[in-house]
Amino acid sequence: MPRTLITSAIPYINGIKHLGNLVGSQLPADLYARYCRARGDEVLFLCATDEHGTPAELAAAKAGKPVDEFCAEMHEVQAAIGAGFGLSFDHFGRSSSPQNHRLTQHFAGALAANGLIAEVSEKQVYSNADGRFLPDRYIEGTCPNCGYDKARGDQCENCTKQLDPTDLINPRSAISGSTDLEVRETKHLYLKQRSLRDELSRWIDSKADWPVLTTSIARKWLNDGDGLQDRGITRDLHWGVPVKKGTEDWPGMEGKVFYVWFDAPIEYIACAEEWQDAGKGSDWERWWRTDKGAEDVRYVQFMGKDNVPFHTLSFPATILGSGEPWKLVDYIKSFNYLNYEGGQFSTSQGRGVFQDQALEILPADYWRWWLLSHAPESSDTEFTWETFQQDVNKDLADVLGNFVSRVTKFCRSKWGEEVPAGGALSERGKALIDDLQGKLADYTAQMDAIEVRRAAATLRSMWVAGNEFLQSAAPWTTFKQDPEAAAADVRLALNLIRVYAVLSAPFIPFSAERMLADMRTDEAAWPTDLSAALTALPAGHAFTVPEVLFAKIADETREDWAARFSGIRS
Repeated sequence: MPRTLITSAIPYINGIKHLGNLVGSQLPADLYARYCRARGDEVLFLCATDEHGTPAELAAAKAGKPVDEFCAEMHEVQAAIGAGFGLSFDHFGRSSSPQNHRLTQHFAGALAANGLIAEVSEKQVYSNADGRFLPDRYIEGTCPNCGYDKARGDQCENCTKQLDPTDLINPRSAISGSTDLEVRETKHLYLKQRSLRDELSRWIDSKADWPVLTTSIARKWLNDGDGLQDRGITRDLHWGVPVKKGTEDWPGMEGKVFYVWFDAPIEYIACAEEWQDAGKGSDWERWWRTDKGAEDVRYVQFMGKDNVPFHTLSFPATILGSGEPWKLVDYIKSFNYLNYEGGQFSTSQGRGVFQDQALEILPADYWRWWLLSHAPESSDTEFTWETFQQDVNKDLADVLGNFVSRVTKFCRSKWGEEVPAGGALSERGKALIDDLQGKLADYTAQMDAIEVRRAAATLRSMWVAGNEFLQSAAPWTTFKQDPEAAAADVRLALNLIRVYAVLSAPFIPFSAERMLADMRTDEAAWPTDLSAALTALPAGHAFTVPEVLFAKIADETREDWAARFSGIRS
């Protein structure tokens, strides 16, 4: 049995995420996890909340709560929203867990033992008004690379360039807005990434099957300008993983914590230990250590393009530099941005439709289908309410929902709520099966390759083929002259509803589950031979005519939502 380890970029704890966060990592990761499980893989699908660093401290301060209390509450909120969208994590962990503290400190000790940690005295921005150093997101200003005026002290959200606080033009405190800043000297630890540059470059070059988006960003950071730079891995913050060299104190680092982008990827590993400790599984190291069984694991990561530098360079540098047999990622699926009505989604700026709001107004499968079928793989994608309404109404209501409704209601009117016997399969029915068999091969290949939009288009074409068959067969007309032939066509169409449910489940799991329930079957094996799969429901098998599977979005409703979600979340 193939074994597949899947991780999604872990979302910041600083608030409820927007739809762009969802489609950029967690949702396609869930799509792939569901598909792999359906094909029979042993899957471990992990995610967590990213709870350290300045985003957590700033959000907690804004909420007027202690940071640990804020993080605990927001973890539960994000877990509930994830469940609402059907995200099928085997474990949804926390980067503040004891397991991640221990592993992060362990990696730091291993890197130090291998001579890959340097202690550096550096200049850092200090706010006289706030009485503290301003690392990372505690400072904002203008990006020296692209001119974006809301760049943060760790990275520009606009151009993705990694920054240090002292790089910013016209810097200001993110706490008070004060510009009464000065530069003071402090000591920090640096990961000597430059020493690993050649090894990282060879590793990236070996990944010929990776998306161009992933490898182009990695090579940019490796080769542009002065090339890959050493990276600070500690911060002057109160909340985070305390700096230790394994289990030992680190002289001179008292009161400091590890940088969030050092400990956050390590949480992928720690999350597996959390999964085991929560009683959900056992032997977590067989997923992560190649000396303990992970040599046959295929590890796939999902993330937005702004996370690529950390996952292609810094995290692999940590693993390679440790000299220990940890599993390296086999494939990184990265995504561009989802924009909103002519602007950008942004959690920090409160712009766009957020996940809790989305679930308040529509079932999850509406969002899952549209977002995945428009996944920003090769370029940025634009969300507009008009295209959302058009596509959901057309694809879900008019194509899939209409097919299910027409077939079941017509059958009930002529034979009751059970599969009719009918005669032999018609030539038209045989042609449909041949056509769908070819489409299934394409769909399977696209899902294997994680080509999300192409897979969605192929799945939709399979739904369309069923409608075209039904329209051409016209059993409501055939029934008058040849009821046996009409019954055979309806028998095939009812079986097709079950097959559609199985194939559609990775995209629209709630609707697929409902379709299987209405067909009164739990037969959900992934089909390979459609001739056999389309006879799974025998003559006499009972079913239930469903209520409307997908309600259409009316123009007035769309206009109301467009006004309600005008782009700023209060």
